[in-house]
Amino acid sequence: MTTYLVTGGTGFLGRHLLERLLRRPDAKVSVLVRKGSLSRLQAAAQRLEGGDRVRPVVGDLSVEGLGLRAADRKRLQGVAHVVHLAALYDMTADDESNRQVNVEGTRRVVELANALGTGCLHHVSSVAVAGEFPGTFTEDMFDAGQELPSPYHATKYEAERLVRQEATVPWRVYRPAVVVGDSRTGDIDKIDGPYYLMKALAGVGDLPGVAHLPLVGPDLGATNLVPVDYVVDAMDALIHAPDLDGQAFHLVHPRPQPLLDVYNALAEAAGAPKVVLGLPKAVFAPVALGMSLLGRLPGVMAARDLFLARLGIPPEVVPHLTFPTTFSAQQTRRVLHELGVAAPPELSTYAGVLWEHWSQHLDPLKARRRTPGGMLAGRTVAVTGASSGIGREVALAVARKGGIPLLLARRVAELEAVRDEIVAAGGQADVYSVDLTDAESIDACVKQMLNDHDAVDMLVNNAGRSIRRSIKLSYDRFHDFERTMQLNYYGPVRLVLALLPHMTERRFGHVVNISSIGVQTGPPRFSAYVASKAALDAFSRVVSSELVTDGVSFTTIHMPLVRTPMIAPTKIYDAFPTLSPQQAADMVVRALEEQPKHIGTKLGTTGAVAHALAPKLVDALLHTAYHVFPDSIAAGGTDRKPTEAAPEALSRGAAAMVRLLPGVHW
Repeated sequence: MTTYLVTGGTGFLGRHLLERLLRRPDAKVSVLVRKGSLSRLQAAAQRLEGGDRVRPVVGDLSVEGLGLRAADRKRLQGVAHVVHLAALYDMTADDESNRQVNVEGTRRVVELANALGTGCLHHVSSVAVAGEFPGTFTEDMFDAGQELPSPYHATKYEAERLVRQEATVPWRVYRPAVVVGDSRTGDIDKIDGPYYLMKALAGVGDLPGVAHLPLVGPDLGATNLVPVDYVVDAMDALIHAPDLDGQAFHLVHPRPQPLLDVYNALAEAAGAPKVVLGLPKAVFAPVALGMSLLGRLPGVMAARDLFLARLGIPPEVVPHLTFPTTFSAQQTRRVLHELGVAAPPELSTYAGVLWEHWSQHLDPLKARRRTPGGMLAGRTVAVTGASSGIGREVALAVARKGGIPLLLARRVAELEAVRDEIVAAGGQADVYSVDLTDAESIDACVKQMLNDHDAVDMLVNNAGRSIRRSIKLSYDRFHDFERTMQLNYYGPVRLVLALLPHMTERRFGHVVNISSIGVQTGPPRFSAYVASKAALDAFSRVVSSELVTDGVSFTTIHMPLVRTPMIAPTKIYDAFPTLSPQQAADMVVRALEEQPKHIGTKLGTTGAVAHALAPKLVDALLHTAYHVFPDSIAAGGTDRKPTEAAPEALSRGAAAMVRLLPGVHW
């Protein structure tokens, strides 16, 4: 039985090496693991063939003696191989964090290996030990006076120095380059190196007709990438080969890989445009100098960092995307060739595999990517007020587009009728009873939707209450303002707040708020209604700016007058030109598919501009409308002419104003 003690066995490289070691039928592997990660290791071991030969050893690199119990130390005495993989690889981490894990942790592992009398200590270092060495760095080089540009570089160098100088047992050092996913499966669990390019490439690849656009790009230097399967295959062979103690091995691609070649390989997989002409460094040098000088201006670097954050790229990694050093692997390749380990494949042969795995599992924006069937295909869209009117038509339209409408309203029977109509047409829909004036009802509804579906992608805040009543008739009706705010503002806000944690976690969500043209035009008699809609507009405008990098966006629709049951009590509207619910639903579907900031009418925009430029003139015009269109009977007005219910009862002035300003709620 060959015994091993592995640190970092739950990490990306560690779990792949663990799988390789367990292929050996005589392997018995102890894995140092923190108590909090114990269940993670046990779950991983269950998925591995031979996982019953994995034994957890609870400990911690940050504790003297690694926190091992005396019984564990005794059992590990004379272990054949100590494989030290655990390290902090985070270019954004501070000096102390890097030092505690990479240096002090390594020192404790070396002390343990010495105390156990292990057969060989295998230390996974990094090509980062070469720092900014200008030239070729060979396997037998270490202290070459190189500059170490970051805490990570410095601590990896110091950790390898500890192994070389303080290990009293045989040792071997492995220096991998940038490790990417498995060249056969694409498997990886971290964003690093070329993966920082993928988010930007995915966004460009989503644009129609751009794949074949030729690009011109500067020569930015070269990097060095190797797939994880090559690294662990090489380590597995080198760990068990005889007569290699006291050596370092470069697990790198034999040749530097120009960053433009890396970009083109990934762009091919992403359907993004490729660089067909690379500008030599000498040509690009003046531009680079100008950009460097520009970066000294106030705010420029902050803007750059914000742009990088949108792409998911930590600014700290930008200076280290390429290597000034060429890594020789002649000695390593000679040994590996003798051991039957092939050279690492070219990135172009497996970039598509990496891309596919990333897009399916790691793409932080995968939820927002368009599917072949369109933006709504397969999307779950919660629609309030879906039992009738605009909400019903929106639900039907979403289902026709391949989406799954979640029908929300109080009246279950009417919702079920809408659902049955969708199902009969071959679609899918679900019904949820909710009272938007009741916080507990909203919370329960959201919880049930998330239990029933993997995601709620979009929300249409359509349900609303309109009250048309002049302020003189409202002195003793404060409840009008409370009721409209409760349904038109507090309900939608509560619904948004309940869904936001889910949407931000998925980095995608879109909210469509059905507002009113009245917010733009300010018609008389709608003080309660317009104020409640304006409040929701303001809420969305503020919150949307906070959620840009979270992928959650808002569309406000300033809807003109629509012929729905909500306007039925105001009989003069029988004579008004209005949109049909189907036409209104078309506006909502456009908002869901295109996700603009705002949708409205030219008349509404004109009203908003007029309020800003000539507010007193607008007041005079609206005061005229106030007298032309009286309070309705339903509003409790004193003018209770029976003919008011008849369309022809409109005065000539009123009829002219309706024709001149169609869609406004008078």
